[in-house]
Amino acid sequence: MGVEGLRFVITGSGTGIGAATAVLAASKGARVMVTDLNDQNGEAVVAQIRDAGGEAAYHHCDVTDPDQVKELMAATAAAFGGIDVLHNNAGIHETGIVPADQANLENMPVEAFRKVLEVNAVAPWVCSKFALPYLKESANASIINAASTGSQAAYPNNSAYGTSKGGIRLQTQNLAVDLAPFSIRVNCYGPTAIATNMVTDFIKQSPDPEAFEKSLI
Repeated sequence: MGVEGLRFVITGSGTGIGAATAVLAASKGARVMVTDLNDQNGEAVVAQIRDAGGEAAYHHCDVTDPDQVKELMAATAAAFGGIDVLHNNAGIHETGIVPADQANLENMPVEAFRKVLEVNAVAPWVCSKFALPYLKESANASIINAASTGSQAAYPNNSAYGTSKGGIRLQTQNLAVDLAPFSIRVNCYGPTAIATNMVTDFIKQSPDPEAFEKSLI
């Protein structure tokens, strides 16, 4: 049940949960393709993994660009000989695009709502699509999607993020059905508020950050 020898692609793995997952997987013997928009962050994660004796490579990728996603999967297969695990981790929150007082139905630009869904819900489907040819060749294939407690509960200034994560839950179930004939497992997990940069920035923009953080806990 371990991950030793498995070939991972982890999107958005330059920081936060993605980076921590990459480091942990590599420490358990996985070969990890780190990918992010921020090359400096991504390369730093690769350096950390290699310094600890693990195996990793870096590839720049904007997950909203299908051509870049296709190139990412090909680069991973070229580096490691295939793909066993796709971890769709990359994500954004509306308060990372607009100030918190605009992250609501009345004030949020339509473009901001679309951007959150593009990154959090559309991109995982696109990544899964272009990883599929390689996953079908694996004897131990898995897709892991990042959902959230926001897929099950409502929070202030969270309508775009919540919608995207609710969609990921159902996307996961549908892809699990579609890919079962190929013995490809598809699962998602729903972390609560983790002290990543994204969540910390979200909390800071609250009128009462301390009270809001306590409410999340």
